[in-house]
Amino acid sequence: MDSWPEHIRATTTHSRGGDLSRSFTYSIDYVLIDPDAQRGPLLFSRNRFNLASVHDRSHGGPQGKGAGDAWARRVFAEAGLTDYDLRLLTQPRFLGYIFNPVSFWLAMKGDDLLAVIAEVSNPFGDRHSYLCHNPNFEPITPESTLCAEKNMHVSPYLEVSGDYSFNFNVLDNSILIKILLTQGNQTLFANLRGTRAPLTNRAILWAALRRPFGPLRTVALIYWQALLLKLRGATYRTRPAPPEKEITR
Repeated sequence: MDSWPEHIRATTTHSRGGDLSRSFTYSIDYVLIDPDAQRGPLLFSRNRFNLASVHDRSHGGPQGKGAGDAWARRVFAEAGLTDYDLRLLTQPRFLGYIFNPVSFWLAMKGDDLLAVIAEVSNPFGDRHSYLCHNPNFEPITPESTLCAEKNMHVSPYLEVSGDYSFNFNVLDNSILIKILLTQGNQTLFANLRGTRAPLTNRAILWAALRRPFGPLRTVALIYWQALLLKLRGATYRTRPAPPEKEITR
């Protein structure tokens, strides 16, 4: 039977350390979906216009030209993982508009998280993904720290250097994801913390009223925080060429 989509009513915190320290927290709405499922509340759709929706072309490849879950399954298969249930954790479109700084493909087996693809997008139209898993695909626990070299320009005030550390805690009723970027004495910490519940029309309407314009609001907040850093004297770095490979493994 198709899985019903879930609503992740969450907050995200970003903390910058170093010379220009800054921290902020915003509320945000994600959905957790089975990409093979088509069921859902009236105000949520897959691959068609609605108040809230998720489209395959938004994920699994270049922004706006993705292959959806077929891409994620190929990436996991190439890494040697074949026996799992696939889920996508992402911000939905709002009235057709979409921008996701980061989405996550989760490979689950029962209650165990076996692997994650962190799909990172920047406002310049680039996308790069990071494949995270333990040796031999041992279950990822909250104590597991999975590291990857940063390979894509994200913030115009940070160089394309350093390393990411990922931590994942996926429970029946909540999700907590932590990402730490370390560049010498400069750090940037981000997390996503939220509760899991079945997605309902009421939840979609409440999110639209409480956090209007969804992903468009996310973009506006990104530019607002960038302006605040610029006013504090942060050095702007022009966008370099995106990485040739699409995945850091």
